[in-house]
Amino acid sequence: MPADPDDERTGLGGVHLKYLHHCPRQLWLYGRGYRPEHTSDLVAFGEAVNDTTFTRRRDVDLGEASIDWVTTGATVHETKSSRTPSPAHAAQVRHYCLLLERRGVAVRGGTVHYPLIRRTTDVPWNDDARAQAEADEDQARAVLAAPTAPPRLPRNQCRGCSYRDYCWGE
Repeated sequence: MPADPDDERTGLGGVHLKYLHHCPRQLWLYGRGYRPEHTSDLVAFGEAVNDTTFTRRRDVDLGEASIDWVTTGATVHETKSSRTPSPAHAAQVRHYCLLLERRGVAVRGGTVHYPLIRRTTDVPWNDDARAQAEADEDQARAVLAAPTAPPRLPRNQCRGCSYRDYCWGE
């Protein structure tokens, strides 16, 4: 069954969920159109890693989200330039699994690839993961609907964030 564009559950991409877990303020700003990522060297580096790793795969465009690739058997794959696995990365994969499931795909789970450290992290897809993905969507929508920005994180947690200048006025 194809996704219904009038369904309130549509419209959130993986970036929304990644930002929710990294910094709700970043999500709130992103939702209001503030997009400094194009000026970030770290974002450019991540895009280069993504473009030069696993080059035989194809992105899967879901409209609101773009999955790095999906293998036979419906396993979602996401590539990250980070050297440290993050709960935000797993949340992003769970969100992709949920989006695919809503489109009638029998999803198996996902894998986050960290080519710089040559590691992978498996992300299970089960009832608990589905419930977490749905709760994350609800939480992201609440952040986006808030009339004011959430508080900024402690400065030491903002290292490398493309939104740092906005939040800290540097």
